[in-house]
Amino acid sequence: MARRWLVGFLSVIIAFSGTAFTRPPSISLQPDLQPVSAPNPPPGPDRFTTVTVDYTAFEWYLATWKGYNFVCSVIFDHEGPPLPSDVYKDCSLEVYTKWITQPPCIYQDTNLCDGYYTFPVNSKAAQKEIAMELAAASAWISLEDCEPVLSTSTNICESKPTLVFTGQEPLPDEKIIRIEGTYDGAPFDCDQTDVCKFHIPETVENGVPITFWSYSTYGDSSPVFTAQVRVQKVNEGDPDQSYWYVDILSSQWQGQAVPICSDAWHVFAPVGGSPEWLTTPNQSEDLSSDIPYTYLATNLIQRGAVDASSCPDGGLATDGNVNQCGLERSRDEVFKWQNRFDGLILSTARETGVPARLLKNLFARESQFWPGSYSGVGDVGLGQLTENGADTTLFWNPSFYYQFCSFILPGETCGKGYMHISTQEQDQLRRSLVGSVNATCKDCPLGIDLDNADYSVGVFAHSMIANCKQAGQVITNYTGKSPGEVASYEDLWKFSLVNYNAGGGCLAEVITRSLGEGNTILTWENTSPFITGACGGAVDYVNDISK
Repeated sequence: MARRWLVGFLSVIIAFSGTAFTRPPSISLQPDLQPVSAPNPPPGPDRFTTVTVDYTAFEWYLATWKGYNFVCSVIFDHEGPPLPSDVYKDCSLEVYTKWITQPPCIYQDTNLCDGYYTFPVNSKAAQKEIAMELAAASAWISLEDCEPVLSTSTNICESKPTLVFTGQEPLPDEKIIRIEGTYDGAPFDCDQTDVCKFHIPETVENGVPITFWSYSTYGDSSPVFTAQVRVQKVNEGDPDQSYWYVDILSSQWQGQAVPICSDAWHVFAPVGGSPEWLTTPNQSEDLSSDIPYTYLATNLIQRGAVDASSCPDGGLATDGNVNQCGLERSRDEVFKWQNRFDGLILSTARETGVPARLLKNLFARESQFWPGSYSGVGDVGLGQLTENGADTTLFWNPSFYYQFCSFILPGETCGKGYMHISTQEQDQLRRSLVGSVNATCKDCPLGIDLDNADYSVGVFAHSMIANCKQAGQVITNYTGKSPGEVASYEDLWKFSLVNYNAGGGCLAEVITRSLGEGNTILTWENTSPFITGACGGAVDYVNDISK
């Protein structure tokens, strides 16, 4: 079905048009043109200026307690008494050292005190020069005449892809005059222009490395940026209908966002797009499911959302779980409830990059879409978050930490970073995060705060990002290589689910045991047999979600 869609999709792709190319790389992209010499290392950004600002200058004196003799004048730009740094700047080291270490004067007769005291003298309008770093030049990478496939986060080109580098100069009176770089180790340059284009050939499956940078009339260059590009030519069985899949990993990529965690892992998704469980459909209806979830049905009957009074024991067995009659009575409501979050899951996936089907499968496995607490064991919400899970989320997803922390703690506290706030503050954040995804509400209809449940979808997406980063670091720590060098994109997601379900300790043990058996490439097949004991439940967990 996917192949038929692609063939149909290609019929609407804009035909590849001729492009005026600047000087191309010295690789065999344009064999009729001469290679260029290796570029010199770029100088990098070097942009500083000074600006004059108005301020109020406050002048204070230091004087001796004995005799009230003037010692030195201290001038600074803030209200209140002088700070130690102010005294250090304007007075001698001897005076500063004595002042900073002296005991407080406790005598009514201050002549009995040793050391110095401070007092205000004057304030006046003044000016000072401040050094300022200016915005640096930049460079970006994109494709020309290729169509992004949103559902699979890849690009399709009907003819040989055109790679485009674009320089950007933020200063109004300056401009980009040159682009340089290397493609798979071969140098290229484009002079007297801010755009550099050339065709790129098919690559190996892991792609090839790129470096690139721009030069400005300011006299400096942008930083050196990196990218990894993969080009795979396919014909889907029809030699007359060839096209190219193109995927690019770079902080400077200006196209459809790559699958989340690809950059962190340094790995491409499979050619042509991810497996279905790691995709995001174009419309929420494609996430719809019709599974007779027993735990969900039980809660709907217990909370009065489903009338099963005509069933034996009101639709519930003696152990409190739904019986067959209750399951049949609740089928329609179970269907509606398990799909009520689909639109939000889709929008969250588009915003965060976490695959929508992964999120849906995660919620199905963890809670069957009932967003409360489970049997009082501390697992709460659609994705059953624990305090340990909250710790992982806050530590490994810094951007989410700063966003969430600002709702709970003062900004200056949050600015220290999660690892540098107090233990008590960390505890407060973890408890708050767990509480934020727990939709249990005594006074709400059905005992569920649906607004809270909706909010939690984004939290769990960010939690998955945190777990993929931690899983990648665990693999790097134990292999000494980037995750993408030792595992595939799909298997890395499975390892991330192990991390989410069983924790980083279990994942580390599994990786260690697999490496000990001589496995240099980590796959789910050669690694999952080592998930045993207290970690053993992660096997079925991963298999269920990745179906």
